[in-house]
Amino acid sequence: MRYLHAEWTKLRTLPSTGRLLLALVAVTVAVSVAAATVVSCASAGCGYDPAKISLFGIQAGQAVVAVLAVGAISGEFGTGLIRTTLAAMPNRIAVLAVKAVLLTGLTLAAGGLAVLGSALAGQRILLGNGFPPARLAFDGPMVRAAVGSVLYLALVALLSLGIATAVRDSAAAIGVVLGLLYLFPAVILMIPDPDLATLLWQISPTTAGLTIQATTQLSGLPLSPWAGLGVLAAWAGAALVTGGLLLRARDA
Repeated sequence: MRYLHAEWTKLRTLPSTGRLLLALVAVTVAVSVAAATVVSCASAGCGYDPAKISLFGIQAGQAVVAVLAVGAISGEFGTGLIRTTLAAMPNRIAVLAVKAVLLTGLTLAAGGLAVLGSALAGQRILLGNGFPPARLAFDGPMVRAAVGSVLYLALVALLSLGIATAVRDSAAAIGVVLGLLYLFPAVILMIPDPDLATLLWQISPTTAGLTIQATTQLSGLPLSPWAGLGVLAAWAGAALVTGGLLLRARDA
């Protein structure tokens, strides 16, 4: 409980925490609204997945989550405050675990608002753009896509925290995380070998993780939605374990 109180005090008093959480909601909803605005469905039908369109802003909001998570620990390495933290709380794994719990809670809360706002606004806009009401119902697949998107953001936060703990430097950590989230999927598109491209797609934290948003043509996906989110969870777990081991092994 002492560790939790101390880390919560540090996190909530950072000037950037509140701004980044607000930015997560605003950016996610704004990009989702923009995506829904430019997509229309002809009366004869269309192949667009309304859930993916309504929740498209997650792909922008994840960058804000990465910055929030990296800043939760890399700033302490940069200022030397980490020495004070570890002197007062010598259990280093517990310190990292508490940071992970707090980040997860904040991301779930802000991510939930972002996803709810995106889904409601996006569905309303798509309805006006010709999508049939039956395809916009908040049924099982849409609920799974929405809940899964919130979990996706939380896993991105844990992935970023683990990488930042291992790398220590703020700029380098953000570069690594954004490379995984955006550059890795872009590289996959340039792979000429379809089998290799599919394999990389299946292990990419972004492309695999975002399958949780799919509600149509599921049989054509290389991974099922929950299996795809599991790939991202594996990345996040590996990053946290690596970061925790390095935090315990190295001098502060």
